[in-house]
Amino acid sequence: MKKLMRSTTDRKLAGVLGGLGKYLEIDATLLRVLFVILLFPTGFFPLIVIYLLTMFIIPNEV
Repeated sequence: MKKLMRSTTDRKLAGVLGGLGKYLEIDATLLRVLFVILLFPTGFFPLIVIYLLTMFIIPNEV
């Protein structure tokens, strides 16, 4: 069973998107680009809040 964990090796800020990329088995760079593109139409606030929440909720890799 796969577990969603924040990446300790593939991280730019907190490893959330790197861990999500590993969990979904897609390139983390694609997720990062998609995240930045979605920041503009959402008005920054919702995605930044979601990122900060997941930073505290999702545990680090061991």
